[in-house]
Amino acid sequence: MVKMDGNNFIFFLTICVLSWRMELLKAQMVPAVYVFGDSLVDVGNNNFLPVSFAKANFPHNGVDFPTRKPTGRFCNGKNAADFLAEKLGLPSSPPYLSLSTNNITSHLTGVSFASGGAGIFNSTDRVFGQAIPLSDQVDDFMSVNKILMKLGSSAAQNQTSKSLFAFVIGSNDLFDYFGSSNLRKQKTLQQYVDLMVTTLKQQLMRLYAVGARRFFSAGVGAIGCIPLERVKNKNHGCNAENNFWAVKYNDGLKAMLNELKSELQGFNYSYSDTYAIMQTITQNASTYGFNEIEAACCGLGELRARVPCLPLATQCSNRTDHMFWDLYHPTEATTRIVVDTLFDGPPPYSVPINVRQLVSG
Repeated sequence: MVKMDGNNFIFFLTICVLSWRMELLKAQMVPAVYVFGDSLVDVGNNNFLPVSFAKANFPHNGVDFPTRKPTGRFCNGKNAADFLAEKLGLPSSPPYLSLSTNNITSHLTGVSFASGGAGIFNSTDRVFGQAIPLSDQVDDFMSVNKILMKLGSSAAQNQTSKSLFAFVIGSNDLFDYFGSSNLRKQKTLQQYVDLMVTTLKQQLMRLYAVGARRFFSAGVGAIGCIPLERVKNKNHGCNAENNFWAVKYNDGLKAMLNELKSELQGFNYSYSDTYAIMQTITQNASTYGFNEIEAACCGLGELRARVPCLPLATQCSNRTDHMFWDLYHPTEATTRIVVDTLFDGPPPYSVPINVRQLVSG
């Protein structure tokens, strides 16, 4: 048996830690993933907003999360941000509002700025405590970027340019328009959708200006087919108008991303057609293991969509065979399929390349 003195032990321990760190880096496809968006990817930021009603830090949310506890995710388990991080070989990005600005290491593998209820526009914002709109989320990244600069200019630039910037946002803006008579008086839906696209473009360009080069953007899903919309129809059919404008927005988003690639040197992106993915799952539900595509798993009343997923609500016994967790959000099972598809899927689900190709380039 070889004996080691204190110095040799410390040296041995250091070598072990470095070896572990090298193996971890090999597994990582990118240094970090920075997530911007709404409740589909919120991992707990809204927990820190004192008067927000858009929270999920109570049962039955989180019933299938590894801790079996609610975390602020609007889901029974993991959400898209978690699965995307896993695919990239990274831990889930922590909520920005949970981090200390003095701790550089906590920002190195990614941060989530996403906020339930957030939109591209500032119709709901931090001033009223409801949600953190996209412009504020990008502002928060700028604060993180200043922290990263403590690594040194070259290291910070490498971190930013090789990391993935993920965007899942837009549905709340459309819902705002559908429910607002004032907005309808001010703009046509086409004008509104066009403004959504140009406003998002401005935020992407802000990030590009500080070194971001790899962008993932998800289109808006089939928002006319969520339980909240189906329950409004006697036959539980989808809201065709909502779906039509989701597609119109997605078409504008795709065109805008293509423009940025031609205008900005080094700008690379992957667009995910979430609408098409969700429609494929709906039309082939049994193939994907789903028996229920209309009703929510958690809620009360018709389609469990008359009352939200509150602690007083009931939940389905088999959450893996439901497409939807609550009035708005997919189950963990659905989300896993969506992320698997956007990460490795072919056109038309991912264009011009999928996420794996984007981060491997």
